[in-house]
Amino acid sequence: MGILNINADSFYAGSRHSNDTRLLNTAEQMLTAGAAILDIGGQSTRPGSEQVSADTELSRVIPVIETITKNFPEAFISVDTFYSKVAKEAVAAGASIINDISAGSLDEHFFDTVASLHVPYILMHMQGTPQNMQQNPAYENVTREVLDFMVNRLSVLRSKGIKDIIIDPGFGFGKSPEHNYTLLKNLGIFKMLDCPLLLGISRKAMIYRKLRTDADHALNGTSVLNTIGLLNGAHILRVHDVKEAVEAIELVDALQSAPA
Repeated sequence: MGILNINADSFYAGSRHSNDTRLLNTAEQMLTAGAAILDIGGQSTRPGSEQVSADTELSRVIPVIETITKNFPEAFISVDTFYSKVAKEAVAAGASIINDISAGSLDEHFFDTVASLHVPYILMHMQGTPQNMQQNPAYENVTREVLDFMVNRLSVLRSKGIKDIIIDPGFGFGKSPEHNYTLLKNLGIFKMLDCPLLLGISRKAMIYRKLRTDADHALNGTSVLNTIGLLNGAHILRVHDVKEAVEAIELVDALQSAPA
């Protein structure tokens, strides 16, 4: 899953797009490199980001979805939103997956909207909101608590008839570096949920702070942790750098296919 941010505030500057030419070039590069999904987000959800309205988000993502659908009709498009209005209009414009960081907590109509749209839904765990989530996140047992959260929300989603669900533990969303690494180490536990597992760690602070660098220089660290995630059961890698992620997938597949 290649990341296309349509805003000027996402934590990694290389993922921000503000004009059609650069956007289409990046989309083409990602698809050519092997991206199966393009994830389009109209607002930043980095720690401390300022929330924008549904209308602002719509003005950013709908033209982009329409442009990509027109130029790359084979692409699967995911819309990164927690607004039911945006989800509905994005699917009408050509999106086929809804990626929700809030697990339905920021819009009371969200789950009912997802149920009416009949598209796959990405369920992510977040403690707090993007505005406050990194202010002393706390857990007694982060793996157990995220797992319990997923079990509860899956039950609600399935009661509404939503069946195609992908789970995302929410790395960096209300977690300390220690919490993130504990989740990554225990990623295999989430297999019991019997849902595809998305790993979203690309160039995040859990990588670059450990390596005493910044997001611009976190590609190698991202590849290392993506490889570990794949070995621990991840099915989808949400990344800024598609070529390197595809190489990790190919090498892990070769390893797992090799005879004993």
